[in-house]
Amino acid sequence: MLLKLYQWMPPEAGKILLVLFLSFLIGLEREERKVKGEQYAFGGVRTFPLIGLIGYSMALLSGGQLLPVTMGFVVIAGFLLLSYWHKLASPGVAGVTTEMSGLTTYLVGALIYFGHFWIATTLAVASALLLELKAGLESLTKRIPPDEILAFTKFLLLSAVILPVLPNSQFGPFHINPFKTWLVVVAVSAVSYASYVLQRLTKGHGGVILSAILGGAYSSTVTTVVLARRSSQQERSHLFSGSILIASGIMYLRWVALLGLFNHELMLKLAPSFLILAGLATGVGWLWSRRPDASTEEVKREFEPKNPLELGAAFLFAFFFLAVLVATQLAVVHLGHAGVYGLAGIMGVTDVDPFILGMTQAAGSLTPFQVASVSVLIAAASNNMIKGIYAYVFSSRRTGIQSLFLLIGLGVAGLAPLLWLLR
Repeated sequence: MLLKLYQWMPPEAGKILLVLFLSFLIGLEREERKVKGEQYAFGGVRTFPLIGLIGYSMALLSGGQLLPVTMGFVVIAGFLLLSYWHKLASPGVAGVTTEMSGLTTYLVGALIYFGHFWIATTLAVASALLLELKAGLESLTKRIPPDEILAFTKFLLLSAVILPVLPNSQFGPFHINPFKTWLVVVAVSAVSYASYVLQRLTKGHGGVILSAILGGAYSSTVTTVVLARRSSQQERSHLFSGSILIASGIMYLRWVALLGLFNHELMLKLAPSFLILAGLATGVGWLWSRRPDASTEEVKREFEPKNPLELGAAFLFAFFFLAVLVATQLAVVHLGHAGVYGLAGIMGVTDVDPFILGMTQAAGSLTPFQVASVSVLIAAASNNMIKGIYAYVFSSRRTGIQSLFLLIGLGVAGLAPLLWLLR
């Protein structure tokens, strides 16, 4: 029945109905706002459909030319400007949202004539949502501190401004690719920033276990040091040592995600081992943290992570990443596979992310996948053992001993996959 009715209608009737519907949707929201408010408000369920029809009619009469449509837009803008001037003369705060939605409605009518139905519908729905969610959006701006807005702007600078202009070509004797190098920086920053945001959103909620989970995605080494220092203030050795182990387990999940972004084949080789190690570490860590301690005092989260999107930190990571790439190539050329394995063990002492991500660039070209896989496992195991030493140094005696043995055990377990990789 509806299909027959649509076939009987003139070709332009469907477009006009769509203009009326979308314009009425915006006008309905403005009508509700006008009823609630006490001051002057422009337009409602009649005015906005008329504006939409004017936009459609101007596009129809112009024969597809943009100049008449533009002139109609200017005329409508003039009427809306008079409305805004009258609003300024009225008591209360004068907003320009309604006038902007009127201009949007005119464009919706013109876009429908030209056949851009999806764009017109999206504009109308987005406008209605933005108008209706005024209170929620304004309260959101009050909850987000200015430094968080600056942090997100820095991320856009790293990813949307700097990255696209870098050349995606290799340069120099070490085959450095600026685009891929900065892409690594953006990916690591994005993962750490996601953890940082979650930690800020859950501030004041959860305990040490949640801090370990979120901190492991941010930086397991930093989390280990922070929890170790906290343990010297409260006698909860099982809770802190188990949480430190959980943070290192989450680290393996972080690496699976990063490996998958840059070298899918290397990720497939390492993912089974990493997922098993992550499950083992988090499971054992959680069970260990549940064991009774001498003190039953509740431990609250206190760690405030630093913003990982600082430009200085990003450039420093890029520098270390390039240094590791160069060192890896030199090790392969002059020292062979044994040199790469030795470099992996040394890199575990410092930040292991640049080395592991450097392996994603070298695997399959500079080094065989087997060598790259072995190197990543060695670096991860070395890093766990070093974190055990950090925990022993910064923790209370009992927490330090427990953390040292747990992380050494994880490091040894992390070397177990070498038994079949080196066959």
